[in-house]
Amino acid sequence: MSSIKEIYNDSIPTIMSSLKLENKMEVPKIVKVVLNMGLGSISDGGKDTKIIDEACNELTLIAGQKAVITKAKKSEAGFKLREGYPIGSRVTLRGERMYQFISKLVNLALPRVRDFRGISNKAFDKSGNYNLGIQDHLVFPEIDPTMSTKVKGLNITIVTTAINDEQSKLLLEKLGFPFRR
Repeated sequence: MSSIKEIYNDSIPTIMSSLKLENKMEVPKIVKVVLNMGLGSISDGGKDTKIIDEACNELTLIAGQKAVITKAKKSEAGFKLREGYPIGSRVTLRGERMYQFISKLVNLALPRVRDFRGISNKAFDKSGNYNLGIQDHLVFPEIDPTMSTKVKGLNITIVTTAINDEQSKLLLEKLGFPFRR
């Protein structure tokens, strides 16, 4: 078992008491983690697929699961974008890989972010999900900085079963997410 999953299982009674829940099945949990690397401006309108393939390979290394290339759904003349052009890559993690990624994110990647003071308290949507943006994907230890041609951003969405933002924040705090004070 992953250490984050053990921490979650150990913190169920404290979450129940602080949220005043009667059944342990009501305790919020993480459903999935979605990693997205959008490269619309970098990908040069679908002409240069080398950068897209590199981003897909790097996202596969970070997640430990094969990433898929996302394509444009509609044409947009202002961005010189045609329908079907590759514009990024994404991967959805569930189960054990999800817990391993969260452990890597909290313990390895976030402390390596330059001038890190904690993650934002305002990145929750109203449904209890959390969105985190990382400007430099090189904070993950799997990525070799000499092999990467461009610095790419990474969006991480953590989907939970929480009803509201307070429940979700309490859950993520118990799992070790370093929120700003």
